[in-house]
Amino acid sequence: MPPQQKKRYVVLDALRGFAILGIILANFPEFSLWTFSDPSTWTRTDTVTRAIQTFFVDGKFYTLFSLLFGIGFSIQIANAGGKLRTFYRRMVVLLLIGLIHLFFLWSGDILALYAVCGMILPLFRKLPTRKLLTIAGCLFFVPVVLDAFFGTRLADPLEQEQWRICGLYGITEANFGTWLSDAHSYREVLQFLHQGAVERMWEFVSGHRLFKVLALFMIGFAVGQERVYVDLDKIKPLMKRILAWGLTLGIPFGILYTWSSMQGSPWGKVVHDLLYLLSVYPMGFAYAAGFGLLFSKSEKAPGWMLLAYPGKMACTNYLSQSVIGILLFYGIGLGLGNRVGLLGTELIALGVYAFQILVSTLWMRPFTYGPVEWVWRMLSYGKRLPLRRS
Repeated sequence: MPPQQKKRYVVLDALRGFAILGIILANFPEFSLWTFSDPSTWTRTDTVTRAIQTFFVDGKFYTLFSLLFGIGFSIQIANAGGKLRTFYRRMVVLLLIGLIHLFFLWSGDILALYAVCGMILPLFRKLPTRKLLTIAGCLFFVPVVLDAFFGTRLADPLEQEQWRICGLYGITEANFGTWLSDAHSYREVLQFLHQGAVERMWEFVSGHRLFKVLALFMIGFAVGQERVYVDLDKIKPLMKRILAWGLTLGIPFGILYTWSSMQGSPWGKVVHDLLYLLSVYPMGFAYAAGFGLLFSKSEKAPGWMLLAYPGKMACTNYLSQSVIGILLFYGIGLGLGNRVGLLGTELIALGVYAFQILVSTLWMRPFTYGPVEWVWRMLSYGKRLPLRRS
């Protein structure tokens, strides 16, 4: 039997909504196909915008999103009372949602990987918080070690398979960046998504993403176990320390990471990985702590709901961003891809997020769940559940 709707904490929903904002800013340059453009064609505005995006956005909001999934999984496992069958069904459904997203909408899906990491997470559920955090800290360094010994060789077969599939459809290096903006049918989009799914697997393997996401899930799980979000006033000193240390590490290493990214990792992949580790995660944790401190000062302010409503239906909004991106930028839609600079792309992303705030607010007032969350929940419990609030 599905449990009754549990008490929701506005701070978690609002932080989730904030993460969704950052995710659209990170992802829309790929939808607009600007990411595939030749750096020699960038304008000064493009270069400055790219540097700002890399420093403030790149990786930080997926850090938040992953932490929040870990917190959510801890709540679900706790509610299961040791009976994990329903939790694993939720992960299977999430995996299916992610694969549908990956093969039919966007090659940058993260939900499938989240589902896989979610299936691993219960193995650590009985560990005390200190051990969870220690293991998570070690996992962060695994990608650096693997790159030092293997580089990207472990993923080479996937890259070869990707280009084999590209050859089947006539996708080449010359037309790779324009294929989607030139597409006149959804069939052509599907062809690109076919190779893109393999490319995404290459990114997961070459970037050792499983270790990174699992580490963040474990930290989120530890936060959920301690239920620190219930009373933020009690952990203000801790949040202040996290904010201070996060910025102390994140700002200087973030400057170096941004420079390395803009220059094509001139110091090598291992050094670039270390800069990512020492900048992206500290900044992401600082964002979370700073958000918590701001929320604790004005938690009754109605403005928080502008983030909380999109956060309540984060999965729906994440997936709908892909649909909107296709309609705006691909040839089967408005065809804006390759016609808008990076600054224009980010302004469009902000406009789309404002639209999502409006839709989410209107939807969540009469309904308990977002559309995707409702379907996900019903498939997990194997029965129809009420959508409208009683």
